[in-house]
Amino acid sequence: MFKFETLEVWKKAISYADELLEIAENLPRGYQFSLSDQLKRAGISVPNNIAEGSGRSSEKESTQLFNVAKGSTYETINLLKIALNRKLVSQETYDQLYAKAEEIAKMLTGLMR
Repeated sequence: MFKFETLEVWKKAISYADELLEIAENLPRGYQFSLSDQLKRAGISVPNNIAEGSGRSSEKESTQLFNVAKGSTYETINLLKIALNRKLVSQETYDQLYAKAEEIAKMLTGLMR
């Protein structure tokens, strides 16, 4: 088992990414090359950078990658807000994903300490 697979934040980030992919894949055609692709990339970036960071040998490198994961988490919220404003996701979906993103960001902050 890889170290990142034991991290609760990585498990939550994988679940979060799955939910974002589901939303992105179901956006209308006009959003597939803009909002959808960006949401996919940002969502996948969160667990990817947690995994990569956990495998680095120096604390500085790990922290840098955990910071990238946190930034990508923030990016997903921005993209979801745009989707909400365009009525592409419901307020309930936005609120649920916002809460998950907030939890992931807090856990990443704790991991970096």
